[in-house]
Amino acid sequence: MSNNLLAGKVGIISGALDEKSIAWKVALKAHSEGARFVLTNAPLAMRMGEIKKLSEQCEAPIVPADATSVEELENLFTQAQEHLGGKLDFVLHSIGMSTNIRKGKHYGDLNYEWFQKSIDVSALSFHKMMHVAEKQDAMNEWGSIVALSYIAAQRVFPDYTDMSQAKAVLESIARNYGYRLGRLKKIRVNTISQSPTKTTAGTGVGGFDAFFDYADKMSPLGNAPAEACADYCVALFSDLTRYVTMQNLLHDGGFSSVGISEDIVEALTKANS
Repeated sequence: MSNNLLAGKVGIISGALDEKSIAWKVALKAHSEGARFVLTNAPLAMRMGEIKKLSEQCEAPIVPADATSVEELENLFTQAQEHLGGKLDFVLHSIGMSTNIRKGKHYGDLNYEWFQKSIDVSALSFHKMMHVAEKQDAMNEWGSIVALSYIAAQRVFPDYTDMSQAKAVLESIARNYGYRLGRLKKIRVNTISQSPTKTTAGTGVGGFDAFFDYADKMSPLGNAPAEACADYCVALFSDLTRYVTMQNLLHDGGFSSVGISEDIVEALTKANS
């Protein structure tokens, strides 16, 4: 059911790789709510994924861009405004990558060049996006910029290694740039700390199934699915959340507020009996 929450709004959605991607779900939901947008991803990710299928479904042009390159982001924002006929109302940053995780490197044995790449791709790219948007004056007043995060920015999840630092930097950038853009043009900037989600990227983290099940048992509502995260993103893009900014918004079924759950107590009791 559509409520036309985004009727007349235009934007950029990054990071849609395949149907499991949260960004993919956001694009479908935004389209159903009346938005028009440009899709973008790194050229390598586009070759690996199915973004052309999504483009056809949403009637959305694709503008490839390496989000670590200011020059390519400048082209992205310029092309997006040309395609969409004016300034933007929303931007989704759904970008994250850790070669250390992909290569199975433990936290005490990280490759530091890869670590720096993780920070650049997963966090500094968010700053670069907003830097370009500001310099081009590419956003309308009361626009909304959202990035996807994870609770490992605040808590230890051993197999999440250097992505924990990347997400912490991402959330800090959201607060600092959110202050700047809010004062300049009433633009709000938020991050969503999503439940562990069975995306292509998420399931590449070691031990993912274990902490997915753990989070599900800890959360009174269970893990929030990707489709629900898409709903939340759309709500943040809409005019219904005009005064929400500089927040890390927990979308985790209550996981972050629970010390221990009955399900976990029961599981531990059975294991120790």
